[in-house]
Amino acid sequence: MVLPHSRTHDIAQMLERKGVIKNALVFEFDLRIRGLADKIKAGEYAIPSEAPMRAVAAILVAGKSIQHKLTAAEGLTSEMIWRLVQKDDVLTGDAGPVPPEGTLLPETYLFTRGETRAHLLAKMAKAQDVFLAQKWEARASGLPLASIREAVILASIVEKETSHPEERRHIAAIFINRLKMGMRLQTDPTIIYDLTKGYPLGRGIRQSELAAATPHNTYVIAGLPPSPICNPGKDSITAVLAPETSADLYFVATGHGGHAFAATIAEQERNVAAYRAFERQQQPLESGPESRQVTVSERVENPAVPVPDAATPKLPALHNKRARHHK
Repeated sequence: MVLPHSRTHDIAQMLERKGVIKNALVFEFDLRIRGLADKIKAGEYAIPSEAPMRAVAAILVAGKSIQHKLTAAEGLTSEMIWRLVQKDDVLTGDAGPVPPEGTLLPETYLFTRGETRAHLLAKMAKAQDVFLAQKWEARASGLPLASIREAVILASIVEKETSHPEERRHIAAIFINRLKMGMRLQTDPTIIYDLTKGYPLGRGIRQSELAAATPHNTYVIAGLPPSPICNPGKDSITAVLAPETSADLYFVATGHGGHAFAATIAEQERNVAAYRAFERQQQPLESGPESRQVTVSERVENPAVPVPDAATPKLPALHNKRARHHK
């Protein structure tokens, strides 16, 4: 590790102590006669064992420091990413406050030893701004999204709804269709976000939670929730701004990975029945009026939500005795 503002003499002595070179004076003299003494760059270097003295000098002058990496996965909340940055022992300084939800772009970021935690978070936010600006400019026409922020909110829901990239544009189309028609989005991840701030719930969603008037509960509120529920990845953002062309309004887990899609309640009910049959084959049914045994990744049902009149959209009433949840 060559520290900033280190003297050539001190660098040579440090390399000799670590066994990188055999003679610090010879190394320093060689640098000076070749005019390289003031060209060594600060950084952390990987130097091959028994590398010749001039090869060592070339590495230090080139300044190709070791690149460390941190991966912020798609679907993590800002707090989760902040915690990853805060505990990384190569970064320095305090990470500062947790960034607002949905403002960081999930990616693998490279950095050198000594970079600050606050700078890396700022880099993630800048990458998000650049990507969103590009995609928003090229968005499909007629989307019911008034701003980039609304696009991120919907993309965060799509991100949480499926782990299959090939489904994202289709699921985005369903939510777009619902927004256009005045139907509630009815998506379980929004309930879970209010309960755990994005961490796994570890159980099924209770009927009381389904009906609770929490800020992000899209079974209760109309339209989009007030903020994103995670940091969506590039694919989910792209899916929302360029959704598939589809008349579908519903989707349900198949039990085999992925979802089955439907445009009508009758089609949805058939898909739900198929999932029920699969569920009965896999495990015994568990009873209990307060808990629906459904995981976050395996939505079971879109309740039969009547489609409102297109001219005067009306929100469907919530039913108090849904056997299962949404889509």
